[in-house]
Amino acid sequence: MALPFSPAIGKQGHLQRTSAVTKAFERNGQRTNLVIMLGMMQVSKRIPFDDPNVLNTVRAVYLGSNVLIVLLYLYIGSQINKKKDLTTLKYVEPPPMGSTEEGKLVTTTIQAYDKDQLRALFRGQMMGIAIMGFMHLYMKYTNPLLIQSILPVKSALESNLVKIHIYGQPASGDLKRPFKQAAGFMSAMQQGQAQSDKKAVEAAEKSGRGGAKEE
Repeated sequence: MALPFSPAIGKQGHLQRTSAVTKAFERNGQRTNLVIMLGMMQVSKRIPFDDPNVLNTVRAVYLGSNVLIVLLYLYIGSQINKKKDLTTLKYVEPPPMGSTEEGKLVTTTIQAYDKDQLRALFRGQMMGIAIMGFMHLYMKYTNPLLIQSILPVKSALESNLVKIHIYGQPASGDLKRPFKQAAGFMSAMQQGQAQSDKKAVEAAEKSGRGGAKEE
């Protein structure tokens, strides 16, 4: 006997399958990054960096990849401004690691949130350039130029904002705002993920934690 179909259950099942597929892609992406890194390390051993022409070519490729990322982020910024999504977004921001305080309620808009996320991407890129500049110009390392010409571009193309504003993927499931913090140093500095469920938001509002609108 066939069981009656429930739209709610069907939607939940679809979201669970989508989440599982996304997580599988993330794991595959991490493996791909490792393969690229190991592969480029082997390739870099065969490149004559002592040749000024070769070195300048690699430098040009590195600079070109960063220009590409900047243009990508500028286009995303234009799309955010064009859509001008002023839908209210409320979520509870997790406290810093080791803090005894409860999470802070943040009230903002989709447009403002995406702009904040875009600024964070820009800061990450500038930090990467600064570190690479120090390693190459001061410490005279040349091999990382190749790896850093590929991985940052790959990471930029896989970012949530690119998926939403360029690939046109719906902002649901793992792309639902606020975005889940990827595993890494920044996520380790916070106690868990941001919460946007109704129960957590209402609890924060009742306790008077935050609530000021971010522009």
